[in-house]
Amino acid sequence: MKKIFFTALLLVLVLSGCSSNDQANKPDKKDAKVELTISAAASLQDSLNDIKASFEKAHPNVQINYNFGASGALQQQISQGAPVDLFFSAAEDKFNLLVQKGDIEQKRSVNLVGNDLVLVVPKDNRKSINNFKDVSRAETISVGTPESVPAGKYAQETFDALNIWNSLQGKVVYAKDVRQVLTYVETGNVDAGVVYKTDALTSNKVKIAATAEDNTHTPIIYPVGVVKETAHPKEAELFLEYLQNQTSMDIFKKYGFKKIH
Repeated sequence: MKKIFFTALLLVLVLSGCSSNDQANKPDKKDAKVELTISAAASLQDSLNDIKASFEKAHPNVQINYNFGASGALQQQISQGAPVDLFFSAAEDKFNLLVQKGDIEQKRSVNLVGNDLVLVVPKDNRKSINNFKDVSRAETISVGTPESVPAGKYAQETFDALNIWNSLQGKVVYAKDVRQVLTYVETGNVDAGVVYKTDALTSNKVKIAATAEDNTHTPIIYPVGVVKETAHPKEAELFLEYLQNQTSMDIFKKYGFKKIH
């Protein structure tokens, strides 16, 4: 009787073990949902929202959350430990500060797209501002704060190259990012503003008066990279790779960005 009992017990344990192994070897029906936070320059807003839609369709287990703003402000947030997975900057210098500090590894980053700097005016252009030197006719002109907004820094460089920056003091209305500059021009609160070409193309309330010559400012390059402390390195690198594919590059081109390599 005892022998029969132990035989039955052994059989139960064997079957139980098989069942456990079967369960362990079964693939999950659905991958765990992962949320990525991408800190990106405000000028990337429209193109990245398009890319988000196509990426999430291809990778339904990954949700993209954007934090748009001025590159300098975003860089400081990351430097102070903000939980960010990727940083997409509108300027190399802001990005390189994080690389130098070790917050972003160079091997997990790429210089992705370029842009043009343009002078925009309201559609009616009552001040007859048709080029960068004409801003002397303006009562007010808006640029991003140069210390934190790359487009503002490029604007200052351009006006310096034309020897008119000092003469503009008292006329300049500083903005927190390029989208705020665009809004000031759209609403007629200023006579002109300096933004990226990609921003100007999103509005039917302004027109491009002039494009800055490349030799008047630092090259406008947008680097993007994975933040070292990301909690989701696999998914972050997946999105970084997706940003470089043809689908994404076509979207960037549609919004006016330039291919740089």
